Amino acid sequence: MGDPAGIGPEICLRLLSDPQVLKRCVPVVFGDVGVLVRVARQCRLLRPNRVVTGGQGLLDLPGSSPAVVDQGGLEAFRIRPGQVQASCGRAAFRYLEAATARTLNGEFAALATGPINKQALQAGGIPFSGHTDYLAATTGTSSVYMMLASDELRVSMVTGHIGVDQVSRELTTGRVLEAIRLTRDAVENLRGETPRLAVSGLNPHAGEGGLFGSGEEERVIRPAVEAARREGMEVDGPLPADTLFVPSVRSRYQAVVTMYHDQGHVPFKMISFDRGIHMTLGLPLVRTSVAHGTAFDIAWTGRANPQSLIQAVLWAGRLAERKRAVHERTAARRAG
Repeated sequence: MGDPAGIGPEICLRLLSDPQVLKRCVPVVFGDVGVLVRVARQCRLLRPNRVVTGGQGLLDLPGSSPAVVDQGGLEAFRIRPGQVQASCGRAAFRYLEAATARTLNGEFAALATGPINKQALQAGGIPFSGHTDYLAATTGTSSVYMMLASDELRVSMVTGHIGVDQVSRELTTGRVLEAIRLTRDAVENLRGETPRLAVSGLNPHAGEGGLFGSGEEERVIRPAVEAARREGMEVDGPLPADTLFVPSVRSRYQAVVTMYHDQGHVPFKMISFDRGIHMTLGLPLVRTSVAHGTAFDIAWTGRANPQSLIQAVLWAGRLAERKRAVHERTAARRAG
């Protein structure tokens, strides 16, 4: 459900009755039913129809209908919508822990996460800066990468939530190459075809032959692109980021690999903000997320747009189906 004081409760309520979601999967929300009921009343939305306790297993869920797994622990009347609260940070983390554990044990096909507030997590004493850090630590995954995806555009980032002054130090040929590989794999799973990828430079004009920056394009990025080509991938780069996202250029590629957070997030959100989702590449489970934050300024007002969460769930289902199909084909080859 994400942070209870944000728009997470509202968009989860809308998700539970969305026709396009219900045609594709059975959504199960991990959260606090008291908060959901209060938000439903305030925003004039349907209350959760089916609620189970946090300890009940998947087989105990009522049929194949949408459900809320109530984690409890919050007094809904004490929540102040639109404000950072330690209790909400702890609650959001509790939902994440429970949903992750039960996805890893096979009860659920995929995990889709609502928006959290990093300040609330910190205030609540949570030792992780966000979903991705927790998921990497819990699954023992050493390297994970963000990808933003929509029907129009797919963009991944080699580095994540770090300061701009740290980006150059974090870039290595190995990390860039791994991001290219995982991006290729993700797009193949999503589209069922081998993609053509673009890789951005780090500096203005992709360094312009060493005039800008410290030569990252020639020392780090180009060797990764060349290694990817030797592996049979269709990939171009390093390309100037300032022209990479204009329609005539981006239309040549099925995905773009960028070097840092805003280099990928800014153009993606300009193009696909309401329809975009976040995927985490490299994890042993399918995880998607909304591509926006908690929107405290409109929390509990009935004005939140649920489309990013709806798309996150639909894409999670699509990825889970593809993952299962690949697993079944691999098992069949080994058996044969």
